[in-house]
Amino acid sequence: MPWRAFDIRNLEAESARIEAETQAPDFWSDNVAAQAGMRRLAQVNDTVTTWRGLEKRIADTLELAELADAEPDEEISAHVVEEIEAITAEFDRLELQLAFMGEYDTRNAIFAIHAGAGGTESQDWAEMLLRMYLRWCDAHGFQTEVLDSTMGEEAGIKSVTVEVQGANAYGYLKSERGVHRLVRLSPFDSAHARHTSFALVEVMPESDGSVEVDIREEDLRIDIYHSSGHGGQNVQKVATAVRITHIPTGLVVTCQNERSQGRNKESAMRVLEARLLEKEVERVAEEQAKLKGEHIEAGWGNQIRSYVLHPYKMVKDHRTDFETSNATGVLDGDLDGFIQAYLKTTMGSAVA
Repeated sequence: MPWRAFDIRNLEAESARIEAETQAPDFWSDNVAAQAGMRRLAQVNDTVTTWRGLEKRIADTLELAELADAEPDEEISAHVVEEIEAITAEFDRLELQLAFMGEYDTRNAIFAIHAGAGGTESQDWAEMLLRMYLRWCDAHGFQTEVLDSTMGEEAGIKSVTVEVQGANAYGYLKSERGVHRLVRLSPFDSAHARHTSFALVEVMPESDGSVEVDIREEDLRIDIYHSSGHGGQNVQKVATAVRITHIPTGLVVTCQNERSQGRNKESAMRVLEARLLEKEVERVAEEQAKLKGEHIEAGWGNQIRSYVLHPYKMVKDHRTDFETSNATGVLDGDLDGFIQAYLKTTMGSAVA
């Protein structure tokens, strides 16, 4: 039972503690901490209310079932069966929500795809991944906006950054972080030889507008330049592309998709905030992992998932061992099985 995955009484105690803190005279003296506390309070209260409600519903149904056993009644028995089915469906839905107990899981997300070594092959693979994710987002009602992209010389993309808006966007997409490997017969090789390509997927929680990361103006170097293009009459004659370098960390973000320099700067700042926030998330995760004696693979480490199109068709996630032979469906955006399998493996740590 998911009640064993976390202690509701502990969550109720946490709610009471935060509620008491909000009554302190100096609670709002630190605006960032106060907003974070209020968000956590709302999240905990919503979780407790939902599960306590389901707990009561189960208890009421059990009482009704005992009544039906003691005094057989077809109408009551039929109602009990309907309630059990409804509770089971609600239980399954809520079980997955336990994976979204992380501090940033309810946020919008910013994800980036970077082609690995291999030129056109990997750049085409990066574009295939972009199509896959955009289709998954569209099927689940998430709004997407391409903030920045760099096209490949012959085909595909070198890199792309996309904003995803919707409930639990980061909570869902964080499962996709890592290296994705493709094995196929190359459409760019005249001999149709088998090629292996790699692409890196980054997923970051979007800042919620409060000052969650310390970005000082003097720590930024902002460069304005002409957007790159394929030539022709549509080439920008005014420099509108923006590159922002965060000097303390060396992080560099660019945006050139908008025709307005101001819009490009706004988008670039959103990406920079998300990258700095993700660095903080990674720092905390690494500290927790050290305490637990765990090892966290970062960057271009081992691939998290392999997509094999030749000599057979198979997509396999190496973290959960979830796999399917419907590679075409996966590349068309059918990622739910992989995402749910990952979320279920992280459910315990998400609510710890």
